Amino acid sequence: MLAPVDWTRPWYDAVRAAAAAIDPADVTGTFSARAAALNLVNHQGLPIRFVPQAALPEGTAYEEHIGATGCVPTRDNLHDFFNGLVWLSFPAIKRELNALQAAQIAREGIRPERGPARDAATLFDENAALLVVADDAAGRSLADALRQHRWREAFVERAGAFGRTAQVWLFGHALMEKLMAPYKAITAHTLVVAAPTGYFALPHAEQRAWLDAHVAGRLRAAGLRKADFTPLPVLGIPGWCEQQDDAFYSDTTVFRPRRNAPLKETA
Repeated sequence: MLAPVDWTRPWYDAVRAAAAAIDPADVTGTFSARAAALNLVNHQGLPIRFVPQAALPEGTAYEEHIGATGCVPTRDNLHDFFNGLVWLSFPAIKRELNALQAAQIAREGIRPERGPARDAATLFDENAALLVVADDAAGRSLADALRQHRWREAFVERAGAFGRTAQVWLFGHALMEKLMAPYKAITAHTLVVAAPTGYFALPHAEQRAWLDAHVAGRLRAAGLRKADFTPLPVLGIPGWCEQQDDAFYSDTTVFRPRRNAPLKETA
């Protein structure tokens, strides 16, 4: 039995609609039925199906198996539950990530350490957020403030942009699992997406569909590097935590000044 999820939390907005259609008594079966109803396929055109973890052959990489068969091995836990919800919510992005991972495995085989493309794709898959900003000067300024770790400018001075001309959509299923018990240091690997002004007037489902298609096209055209991410302490997003006072944003163990060192995932 899965632990209950508080679907009122803003960080679950991206997958809330998909979750509403899942039968908790038959999670894997419902995932497969929804995938079939949505005509979801992998990068080879094979139908996406959700299967028990035991269906993954010994010695076969998880990503390789999805790429070769369309079957997503799924355990009875929250980690894989959120993964299934992301497949149903952002199928085009998931397809392109799997294509990147499967291509590197095909070229280089399974190694003790992932190669750069597979590593970046795995970070995205597990821990990504998508920061959507308006494709204008104000949107670029907000994105730049976050990239440069000017946290007060981004979260306090520009707080009014969030929900109007800036949005954060969670994508990483491990990130969603962490937020079952939220703590201040949880940090996402964030990809900035510039959207046309009309995007923000669209209904939620149409925004999600645009984002899915746009980011998938970006991955297909340019691939993915770890340098594409910027860190985002998710509880700093305006309205995502109750105690967002001066002391909250003064905590430099979380809201750190910019360094040149690569981002390390928060445990």
